[in-house]
Amino acid sequence: MNLRCRGPSGQYTLAGLEGSLSVRAFQQMLAEKTGVPAAAQEILAGFPPKPLQLPADSAGATLADLPLQNGDTVVVRQAAGSSAAPAQQAQHSSAAAYAGQAQTMASAASGDQAESLARSLAASLAGSRPAAPAAQQAQQAQAPSWSIPPADQDDDEELARAIAASLASSDASPAPTRPQHPQPAAPAGHAGQQQIGAPTSVSLPDGTAVVRRIIASDNSCLFNAVGYVMERSKTRAPHLRRVIAETVAADPETYSEAFLEKPNAEYRKWIQDPLKWGGAIELSILASYFGREIAAYDIQTKRCDVYGQGNDYIERVMLLYDGLHYDAMALAAFEGAPEEIDVTIFDPTSPSAPAIERAAAELVAKAHEARQFTDTTNFTLRCGVCQIGVKGEKEAREHAKATGHQSFSEYHRR
Repeated sequence: MNLRCRGPSGQYTLAGLEGSLSVRAFQQMLAEKTGVPAAAQEILAGFPPKPLQLPADSAGATLADLPLQNGDTVVVRQAAGSSAAPAQQAQHSSAAAYAGQAQTMASAASGDQAESLARSLAASLAGSRPAAPAAQQAQQAQAPSWSIPPADQDDDEELARAIAASLASSDASPAPTRPQHPQPAAPAGHAGQQQIGAPTSVSLPDGTAVVRRIIASDNSCLFNAVGYVMERSKTRAPHLRRVIAETVAADPETYSEAFLEKPNAEYRKWIQDPLKWGGAIELSILASYFGREIAAYDIQTKRCDVYGQGNDYIERVMLLYDGLHYDAMALAAFEGAPEEIDVTIFDPTSPSAPAIERAAAELVAKAHEARQFTDTTNFTLRCGVCQIGVKGEKEAREHAKATGHQSFSEYHRR
């Protein structure tokens, strides 16, 4: 039997386990992997994860006596009332987990600023939308102004960055990132506003919760969001970009210039550029690569597009999109649970799936009510050069191409 194990110190694989292995020996293995002593362990399994009732005689009972099957995931956490090992105490508190999220968001400041600055556009349109977390505000306040990118970038990205630079230089506060999906959908805000708006989790009747997990704004949020839900890593973008390039190279007939909107070889080079943003094509390829459905929830439209649907995949993951940025969605073992025990993959045909999907839809609906999205089709801008008003990214792009003007600011028609 092979099992996956998640604990405070990470995720592990336990391979070649015999059914005759004693529960005591099994718990000792878990202790060695997770750092949680056998006497202090609470072991969860199933979906959603629920505590296992361990036999009183752990030496006489065997692994075969537990309701576990090959390929299952077990979650090990510190049992309530027990004392944690020093290293574990630091890792296992939900406060530390959420501080880690803030640190992840702030870490984008050390990388490319393009995506964060693109969020300036959303911020100028945000009105009364919720403020970005403090760490993110600090990151963005220190971000340098973005210069107009070189001409070899495609028009959408060039325009988005030009607009972002214009708004950033006029004290607009950054918000989400740029579209990586056909329709918009996550949070925007003005620095200094009071934190308001939609929750980041919705509880289920059994005590678990569908939660939003923040992905850094570093031009690769789509890829890192997929990496998190598929492989529990937020740094898989370079690998997943290569996967996409290799997939496209292997099937030039399917991935033709007409399909990719650029020659196959050019696309392969383009998608491996860490400054480029992905979209529907990339999500469909990654769904096929992992053999799982990817449900992308759009906050603006409240729609869910499922990539890989109809391919008889038996597992699904969830993403959240705000028109400018992708975050991940997961099932937390309980409200405030740390990320390391998230469950990100579920069977859409299981009895628990409808409740999970309802909670995800509720999370999206509440974000929509709080207007935590950016409508890149209908916002209005004024050209900073000729003062002409334009509506939406399409008109702005056309104006920029026709005139060479790339300085825009928010514009309210009267």
